Amino acid sequence: MKCTSTGPSCLLCTVEEKDPSVRKSLIAQCFTDLHLREDLELVLTLRCLWNIALAKPDDPEFPSLGVFNCMARLLNRCIRDQKWLSRGKNVYVPYYAAHIIGSYTMNKSRFSVLAAKSGVISPLIELLSGKINWVEQRVAVRALGHIARHKRTFEYIKFHEVEIIELAMDIASKCIHTIYTEFVSKKSENRVEYHRYLTTKGRGEFEMENKKAESWACQMQCWSLYLLNCFVRKKRSINLICKEEFLKNLCGIWGGLQNQNSFSGIGLIRSLCDSEDGRKNIAQLEDVVENICNLSRSSDEWQFMAIESLLLLLKDPNTRNIVINIAAPFLSDLVELRTIKGRRKIGDVITQLLLQDYAKIKYGQLGFDEKGSQKAIEEIWDLKVEKRKRDKITSEQEVKETELLVSILKREGNKKFWSSEIEAAVKKYTKALDLCPLRLRKERIVLYSNRAQCHLILGQAELAISDTTRALCLSGEMRPHIKSLWRRSQAYDMKGLTRLSLMDCLMFINERSKLNGKSSSRRKIPYYAMRMLNKQMTATWIFAAATKSMADDIDDDGTHKSRVQHGFAGGKMKGRQRHS
Repeated sequence: MKCTSTGPSCLLCTVEEKDPSVRKSLIAQCFTDLHLREDLELVLTLRCLWNIALAKPDDPEFPSLGVFNCMARLLNRCIRDQKWLSRGKNVYVPYYAAHIIGSYTMNKSRFSVLAAKSGVISPLIELLSGKINWVEQRVAVRALGHIARHKRTFEYIKFHEVEIIELAMDIASKCIHTIYTEFVSKKSENRVEYHRYLTTKGRGEFEMENKKAESWACQMQCWSLYLLNCFVRKKRSINLICKEEFLKNLCGIWGGLQNQNSFSGIGLIRSLCDSEDGRKNIAQLEDVVENICNLSRSSDEWQFMAIESLLLLLKDPNTRNIVINIAAPFLSDLVELRTIKGRRKIGDVITQLLLQDYAKIKYGQLGFDEKGSQKAIEEIWDLKVEKRKRDKITSEQEVKETELLVSILKREGNKKFWSSEIEAAVKKYTKALDLCPLRLRKERIVLYSNRAQCHLILGQAELAISDTTRALCLSGEMRPHIKSLWRRSQAYDMKGLTRLSLMDCLMFINERSKLNGKSSSRRKIPYYAMRMLNKQMTATWIFAAATKSMADDIDDDGTHKSRVQHGFAGGKMKGRQRHS
């Protein structure tokens, strides 16, 4: 970066100084005086600092020389003097200052302690509250999340506990709509100029701005949840976080396809399930439990978090009876799951938990509100206990005879299917599954998947999901049954569970592309899969709900019924030296 400053303590010049003692003195002086500068010189210096912080977040040089004191003074000036903030390029200052703090506090707890002692927390909370704009909210939530994650600095954060939690919950719930209404929905010429510059680094391409805004919206939402998780892990303010509407929205919050590994709603739910109050609040909301159950039968990266959450709810005697009513039919499809995310025999753990009270159920001492739950547990007992016993005492000759009979029934089922006798085909496949020994894993995979196809044709989406999930558990995560992935994607589409349908469709496309074969046509993505992919990507677009909400918010004359705009983002700042 070229230096345009003539000042005696310009950071861009001092970083090139060869003499360590002179360099140290000049950098410290630069940090002392930096808040007194403004406009282009200040912004160039901050950009240089930010690039260094991103490249070397663990380098102790700048933190030890007062970079946090410098950033705290700059943020305080931005917040208290809006006339100064709106002058020239000063509007970029809070964005870069908060990002510098966030980068240096990311890994090292001692840097985080220095930041907290330097007084950065209060101005960051001001940014978090929306004192300036959503762009600054995003970098503030990132920085506060990094400070809060360290045990040594959480003590500083907890003094502002309620305020931070309420603000983070509000951002997680509303930031998507805010970014859409204040940026994405606007024409290029109506967007705030410095927002456009920051999203594209000055390139000014409209589509690039939209893509970056989408990525930023996902990040902002996920970072807000991560900040909340710092409190949840320490079992603080659990009841404040466990508001009904917020919990209902959590399962739908994820990083999208670009940020699948970002902290998501189910990650926060999993942390809440570690506390007694968290489990109690979650168990009382049937919609939330059902959302977790749906996620537990999916190809989503966070599937294991959903399964773990359900297991924790079932282990707690205070929530077990409530949750098992809802979860038993879902978890019964996972009892033959072998390995997931490196954890082995997870299906056996599920089985043990679900069959814990089987004796009471069998002798009528314990009942269920939902008939499907009791039936599911009885089926698990038959599959994992009774059938296993029968298989052990069956001779090899009997196994061969049974295998032949299963093969005949499968062929008869296929014949019925191709003759459009779908219900008759279901009966044949069901009979074959009842007879099929547990060791014949491949045969059972095909039978479950074929029966699922019948359920799809009959419009029985839930039964199709159940059978395909069982087939996928048997096939394992390393080589999932491809047809079952596609069939479950269709079933989830029928139920309107677009995200789960999308993840199965993506997995189907990915696994199909791995197929070996001389002909490249075998590895091409089928048209029907691309059509499903496009449909679900449109439906799961992060701004889909905001677009619909905005469309519904228009009067017959084409004007908006109401639009609450940010105090600093009213669209007035189209020129470089004007603020909104």
